[in-house]
Amino acid sequence: IKEYDVRPDDCEEHLVRGLSGGNQQKVIIGREIANQPDLLIAVQPTRGLDVGAIEYVHKMLVKERDAGKAVLLVSLELDEVMNVSDRIAVIYDGHIAGEFKQGEVDEQTIGLLMAGGNENGKTE
Repeated sequence: IKEYDVRPDDCEEHLVRGLSGGNQQKVIIGREIANQPDLLIAVQPTRGLDVGAIEYVHKMLVKERDAGKAVLLVSLELDEVMNVSDRIAVIYDGHIAGEFKQGEVDEQTIGLLMAGGNENGKTE
C-alpha cells in the first residue's frame, strides 16, 4: 500500500473494488510491476484519474522505462504520450502511420496522423 501510494479512506483492510478509481489503478500497476515483467502494456492507464494519481502513474511508467523495461503505452491523451514516451508510433487503420523518437514530433503532427492525415497535413 505504501510502496504504490494507495490511500484507502479509513483502514488498510479494503477490497480493491471498494477503493477509489485512482487507488484501484495504482493497485493494478503495482501488482503488474511487482511481477517484474519485461514488457508492461498500459492501455489508457490514467483515464478518469485525478491529477495526483495521473502524476503517480506517469512516474511509475517512466521508472520502469528508465530501468530498461519495455513499456507499451496506448493512449489518446497526446500530452501523456509526449511526456511519458521515448518513442512514439501512431497507428491508423491498422497500419503504422508514423514512428518518431521523443522530441522529433509535435502534438499537431501526431493528431493529424491519428486522423488519417500525413506529416504534411494531407489526408491519404
